[in-house]
Amino acid sequence: MTGRRLPQIAAAVAALMLAGCANAATNSGAEPDADSVERLRVEVVGERPHDRTAFTQGLEIADGELLEGTGLAGRSELRAGSQETGVERLRVPVPEQMFGEGITVTGDTVWQITWRDGVAIARDRHTLAERSRTTYEGEGWGLCAQSDRLVMSDGSDTLTFRDPVTFEPRGTVAVTLDGQPQDQLNELECVGDTAVYANVWQTQQIVRIDPDSGRITAVIDASGLLTDEESRSVDVLNGIAEVPGTDRFLITGKYYPRMFEVRFVP
Repeated sequence: MTGRRLPQIAAAVAALMLAGCANAATNSGAEPDADSVERLRVEVVGERPHDRTAFTQGLEIADGELLEGTGLAGRSELRAGSQETGVERLRVPVPEQMFGEGITVTGDTVWQITWRDGVAIARDRHTLAERSRTTYEGEGWGLCAQSDRLVMSDGSDTLTFRDPVTFEPRGTVAVTLDGQPQDQLNELECVGDTAVYANVWQTQQIVRIDPDSGRITAVIDASGLLTDEESRSVDVLNGIAEVPGTDRFLITGKYYPRMFEVRFVP
């Protein structure tokens, strides 16, 4: 009896092994889970000096110029200079002791928001002169521009969409990481209409957000940019700007001695 069943058992085992191999081959070529979160790091491809007195709040590249908004009451500014050399063309103060925060460019307007002053300043793109100002509720942290709307953070897990001309709110989205609220969203950078990158305050992380769903699709580890000695004399990582037409970004931080050109890689 046992001898007659051995060939049957062997055939069954072989069939199971073949099925397992087929499944493994299928799984290895399967598309990744649509809800999975990429884990990325920064790859430094270049460096340039950064003003160590700059309490960086916003960073933007537009028309070949690098714009930087800085903070602190009575010391806040907006600066414009060469994207390539960093040579400064112009800087203007934020008026009335207001605390400057995020900046963005839309058309011929630079918007600059303030922390707890509830004021958004619309500036001329070329002269940086104030054209007008408007008010909003709550705090202002980060700001970026999509094709037909602005995206603003306030330190919570909520992004607010705003009209690029009037600054009126158009709606909100709650940001989540693996289904849990992600707050402390700070400086923002819009890349097209499908991705918003955000510094997470008091961390060395940058997150990539789907602005329609609010889901974080990637977490980027930006640690290790500075030496131990440099790290002792700076504040937090803050400031991110896409380099147009490339897969690279400029990133820096408050009081950082350097600005880094990076790629986000696995």
